[in-house]
Amino acid sequence: MSLRSKCFFLLLCIFVFLGTGVPAASAGTVFTIPVEDEIGPGWLQFLERSLKEAENKGAAAVILEFDTPGGYVDTALEARKLLDKVPYPVYAFVNPRALSAGAYLALSADKLFMAPGSTIGAAEVRVLGSTQPADEKVLSTWEGEMRAMAERRGRDPELAAAMVRREIVIEGVVGKDKLLTLTAKNAEDLNFSDGTVDTAAELLELTGLKNGEVVSLAPSTWDRIGGWLIKPVVATGILTLAFIFLIVEVLTAGFGLAGLLSILCFGLYFGGHFFAGVSGWPAVFLFVLGIVLLLVEAFIPGFGVFGIGGLAAVIVSIVLSSVSAAAGLRALLYSFFLSGIVGYLAFKYFQRKGILRRFIHLDASTRELGYRSSQDFSSLQGKRGLVVTPLRPAGIIELEGSRLDVVSEGAFINTGESVEIVKVEGNRIVVRSVKKGE
Repeated sequence: MSLRSKCFFLLLCIFVFLGTGVPAASAGTVFTIPVEDEIGPGWLQFLERSLKEAENKGAAAVILEFDTPGGYVDTALEARKLLDKVPYPVYAFVNPRALSAGAYLALSADKLFMAPGSTIGAAEVRVLGSTQPADEKVLSTWEGEMRAMAERRGRDPELAAAMVRREIVIEGVVGKDKLLTLTAKNAEDLNFSDGTVDTAAELLELTGLKNGEVVSLAPSTWDRIGGWLIKPVVATGILTLAFIFLIVEVLTAGFGLAGLLSILCFGLYFGGHFFAGVSGWPAVFLFVLGIVLLLVEAFIPGFGVFGIGGLAAVIVSIVLSSVSAAAGLRALLYSFFLSGIVGYLAFKYFQRKGILRRFIHLDASTRELGYRSSQDFSSLQGKRGLVVTPLRPAGIIELEGSRLDVVSEGAFINTGESVEIVKVEGNRIVVRSVKKGE
């Protein structure tokens, strides 16, 4: 055998050895990120941190594990932008559901897999806090996003649109006035998914990453608490309690437990939205400014200017802190209404128990009980005094060693002249000039 043949044979053996000794699939680290419960601003922060961590550690891929009823449309759109920027493939694994905004995110992945019995779809946009569909403008925009994402991933855009529009009919798939929701089998038969797998391990095998190390990421306790606090129902409840405790604090003397609870509730409301990334320092600053202005109004009367400014600042800060302006206004209306009812009942209760008598005078201050709103000058009628300052017609007279503010009947009366009190009307004392000899 020639030298050239020996070298060629040796190289061939090396390649065969390497080919049999190295796994068929490339090894690497695969990160799993859960998409659970509601897709909201708090989860978006968790997703951003997770994707950065995966990139910093040289991830071979990321698997999004879906079990969500949906969430905020704007949050889903922001999440898709984050997924577009990552340098590694992103796989969606629906187990057991990816509905509404979750369906959009699952579509945005490079490949979509579903577990047996799982579902995807029902992506109609609804008004926040209600079951009513959003207006046509919002629906049309969202339908366009769903269609565009389906086309981008090589899936049927009509199927994606039928998940948003009830009026879309697809023969043999979805009837009239029904939103499309596909099972795992339906999705695979319609080529809407890339396959059905029982576990994430099977997904890795299909994508050539069966030997990859799997690292599961999970939201922190603060992520979960923040996401819970900014839910519309929870946020409205916390805001209502804050106003109720504030009213109770105002109705009771001194600063006590109700005041502390009010501060705690306001702190939970603003803190939850702040740490969830929904609001920032401007909203907190506006709220503090509003409270300061209200305190100024309470102690330094300013004809309502400080009070109106403080109330406006508080309202704007609450709206700015909410996930949307509509949600903020709705939370304000509900909390004002409920706290107003509770405040009225609390006032009646404290009044009946006599607690308010400690610092609020509830009895009528009538003349029969000996109360006077001012000094009684009626006994001075008919008495005479000397003019101290010219009456033009108002001025001052001296009577029995005391000075009194009086008015003449209209005539000018000079200093030193004698006058007689002819009429007394509360604090108003009317006099006339008395000529010598009268």
